[in-house]
Amino acid sequence: MKLSHFQFDLPKELLAEFPAENRDEARLMVIDRKKQTIEHKMFKDVIDYFDDGDVLILNNTKVFPARLYGNKEKTGARIEVFLLRELNAEQRLWDVLVDPARKIRIGNKLYFGDDDSLVAEVIDNTTSRGRTLRFLYDGSYEEFRNKLTELGETPIPKYISRDVTPEDAERYQTIYAKEEGAVAAPTAGLHFSKHLMKKLEIKGVKFAEVTLHVGLGTFNPVEVEDLSKHKMDSEELKITQEACDIVNEAKAKKKRICTVGTTSMRAVESSVSSQNTLNPFDGWTNKFVFPPHDFTIPTCMITNFHTPKSTLLMMVSAFCGHDLMKKAYEEAIKEKYKFYSYGDAMLII
Repeated sequence: MKLSHFQFDLPKELLAEFPAENRDEARLMVIDRKKQTIEHKMFKDVIDYFDDGDVLILNNTKVFPARLYGNKEKTGARIEVFLLRELNAEQRLWDVLVDPARKIRIGNKLYFGDDDSLVAEVIDNTTSRGRTLRFLYDGSYEEFRNKLTELGETPIPKYISRDVTPEDAERYQTIYAKEEGAVAAPTAGLHFSKHLMKKLEIKGVKFAEVTLHVGLGTFNPVEVEDLSKHKMDSEELKITQEACDIVNEAKAKKKRICTVGTTSMRAVESSVSSQNTLNPFDGWTNKFVFPPHDFTIPTCMITNFHTPKSTLLMMVSAFCGHDLMKKAYEEAIKEKYKFYSYGDAMLII
C-alpha cells in the first residue's frame, strides 16, 4: 500500500467543531466485514452487538491541559507552548512545541500567568518547533503541577477554529480517564456515557483497561509514499496482568474482543506473545499498523472517522479491508457524518 491510496477529499464542514449534545447520541456506522454491509445507527445501539463475556478494551489515559500561553522576556511577544512530555520531574524539564518557533532561542525566558508566577527557560532545540524547557517555580513539585493545570487549557485539536470552552475540559476526556499523561484524547472512547457503560456491565460485558499516553505524533502526517519507511513517534504504554487475564480468557472462549479506538488497538498489537495471547507491557511503543497486517487480539473495533493520509486511517484500512473502508468513507461523506476528534463513530465487526 502506498500513501496515495489514503487520499480523499474531505469537505471542511464535516470536521466536527463541537461534540454531540449527549455522548452516546453521536451517529454510528456499523460495518460487517463478513457480509460486506454498512448500516447507520446511533452510538448507544452499540450495546446490541455485545453479549455476556465479550470484552471492550479501553484506553484509560487522561488528557492534561497541555496548551499554555506565555510572553517572551523583553519583547512581550505572545508564545504558545504545547507540553509534550515531562523529561525530568526533579529538574522540571519538559519536551514542548513552541509557536511561533522562529522567535524562541536557547537562553530565552518565557513568563506565564498574569502575575508571571511561572517562568521557563529554553535550554535546548530539539526540532524546528521543538524545545526543551526548564520551569522555574518556587513551590513543591505538587504545587508546580497544580500551577501547570491552572494555567494550561484543554488541548483541543488545531483544526477546531473556535476558542476553548469550559465544556471542553469535560468533553475532551473519556468518562473512564484515570492515568494522566496524554496530550490528545483517545477519541473513540468519548462516545461512552456512564449510562451506556452501566447497561453494558449489566449485560455481562467486561472492560479491560490499558494505558497508552497519546502524543501528538499520532497525528503527524505521513510524508513518505512507501508506508514501510514511516516512523511513528514513541508513546508510553502500560498493560497490566489483570487486563491480559480478562482479554486472554475471552479469547480462549472465542468471545468478541473489541478495541475502543486506534490507541487501544496499537496498545494490544504492541504486546502479543508467541502463543498469540496478550502480554503485560510497561515501556514505550512506536508500533505502526498499516496494511497488510494480521490482527491477533481484537475481533472488532470502534473508531472515529479519520482524516486523509493519517496513520489512523491506515490502521482502519488494515482491519476493515481497504476497499470496504473506502466504500464506508464515501458513504460517510455522502451521509454527512462528522469527522475527527469530536465526530461520529464507526463499529467494524
